Amino acid sequence: MISVAAIVALSPLAAAAQSVDYIVAKTIAARGGPEKLKAVQSERVTGRILSGRGGESRFVVELKRPGKMRMEMSQSGKTITRIYDGQSGGWILNPTGGKAEPVPMTINEIKNIQKEADLDGPLVDYKGKQTQVELIGKERINGKHVYKLRVAVKDQDVRYYYFDASSFLLIKLEGTRINDGKETAVESFFNDYRDANGLKIAFEIISRTPGSGLKQKIVLEKVELNPDLDDSRFSKPQMEAAARKFLVLTRTGF
Repeated sequence: MISVAAIVALSPLAAAAQSVDYIVAKTIAARGGPEKLKAVQSERVTGRILSGRGGESRFVVELKRPGKMRMEMSQSGKTITRIYDGQSGGWILNPTGGKAEPVPMTINEIKNIQKEADLDGPLVDYKGKQTQVELIGKERINGKHVYKLRVAVKDQDVRYYYFDASSFLLIKLEGTRINDGKETAVESFFNDYRDANGLKIAFEIISRTPGSGLKQKIVLEKVELNPDLDDSRFSKPQMEAAARKFLVLTRTGF
């Protein structure tokens, strides 16, 4: 028979685990529920990226299960394309960098895009994904009570999620990104939640690097759920005919 002392010792752990599962379930329900989330097989998001220095870019992001992603970002008439095939292949086509051929993504770039390509997010079926979730406690952000969760994704980094204690919608995310071989802290704030076919989606995301002037705002203009996306859109990008001809001429000298 287990002793009373053992029960007392174990009860805080059991209560903590129950609290985590309760909060995770509430956050998933706030987004629309697991059934509606899993019913989304593909997604297309269109919008703008506004930098703190007055710059503006247009973007289109396409996602498809399992883990496929394509992002096109256009500025000043030129488009940068990033593609991930959902397995291990990722490419960048960047005409602004003077390269006409698609360049393979680095390991760190693939890790970054893998996080963004998950349609469900890390908390849906988190135990099956071997993701560790810990309830840190309650805090206040802009006068709101929030739950702070530590989320450690398998083989990747640790992020901190802040959920409104009333609505259970995500209002802040803290994490890191690796750019040019350097790890950079990033925090994002989620605002302007709207309904998109039964799902709650933040139409404004403000991201910044703490302690620096780096800041950007992402404004969503259109969210399409289950658009028809051919798998070829997530394959290695091909050069445009004009770019291919230019490359041949520069290599041959004719």
